[in-house]
Amino acid sequence: MGSDMTSEQQDILDAIREVAEALGRPPSRREFLQSSALTEYRILKYFSSWREAVRAAGLTPDSTNRPLSPGVLLEDWGQLVRRFRRIPTRNQYRRDGTFSVGAFERKFGPWSGIPDRFREFASTRPEWSDVVALLPAKASPVSSEIAASADADGESAAPSPALRYAKLDGRATYGNPIDFRGLRHEPVNEGGVVFLFGMVARELGYYVEAIQAGFPDCEAKRQVSPNKWQRVRIEFEYESRNFRDHGHSLDGCDIIVCWRHNWAECPPTLEVLELSRVIPELAASDE
Repeated sequence: MGSDMTSEQQDILDAIREVAEALGRPPSRREFLQSSALTEYRILKYFSSWREAVRAAGLTPDSTNRPLSPGVLLEDWGQLVRRFRRIPTRNQYRRDGTFSVGAFERKFGPWSGIPDRFREFASTRPEWSDVVALLPAKASPVSSEIAASADADGESAAPSPALRYAKLDGRATYGNPIDFRGLRHEPVNEGGVVFLFGMVARELGYYVEAIQAGFPDCEAKRQVSPNKWQRVRIEFEYESRNFRDHGHSLDGCDIIVCWRHNWAECPPTLEVLELSRVIPELAASDE
């Protein structure tokens, strides 16, 4: 990656090498996440896959992986359904499953299609009838037609800019559709930012200690090294420049968590977490 590598990228690669040295071999993704202070989100900010990160660290990814049969993968997926009594999300399977999410997607396509593939697999295997009973009903032809009209990413096409209508009085307004883990629309105010951050805080490496009405809005801790955590003070804003407009003190806050970062003169000592950039990456990891 050469001289263009950032200090954060270098930290990631150094951490991979440290875990590899402790294990005596290149670590798996799960082994690395269990042994380091880094989150998967930080790794995927700079590397398209775990294997690419391992290669960038100067190591050879585990080459003992042999092609897996569809049945082996589906049985492991089915065991998780049986264990948790529900269909696992991609992130849940990453944490508790045996194989990589990528292995499933290479065999079966989108993660959302696995229940139907499992149903086909189990149709002649009565020992899996309890798991089949936990699966959603197979998509009807009508719903399949609707799905076919969506774009390649599974999102319905947005209406043309010309198709805009006059605002009706006395009606609520919503942000653009995002359909992210039960949140149908983008935030349109600070309250929406607080709710959205709560949904993803742990995934981003934060543990919330307190939410309060006064400034700053939130106290949290985040891991800075193995077994070491540090307190941070967070102010929630819909747009980052609202921090300035509200007259907040720079001394009382470490991080602005916002939906949109539009404060060009934001002091470099103030960290900004822009959720509108983070959420698409996390949404992609859920598919």
